[in-house]
Amino acid sequence: MTYGVGLVPWCDGRDGMYSWIWRHLPGNGWVRALISLVLATAVVYVLFQYVFPWAEPLLPFNDVTVDNQ
Repeated sequence: MTYGVGLVPWCDGRDGMYSWIWRHLPGNGWVRALISLVLATAVVYVLFQYVFPWAEPLLPFNDVTVDNQ
């Protein structure tokens, strides 16, 4: 039995996406943390600059029905 597998009910032996990314980043812990911060910042930038403005006309947030009473 591998350590951690079967000891807790929510652990099925898979680490998950973030641990896979962490293992494949180069460098020690500090370098990995810096690279992770840069990657997260880049993802947020791309979302706010390109993805959200593209998707905004497709979303029904401006279609409100409020009666004047």
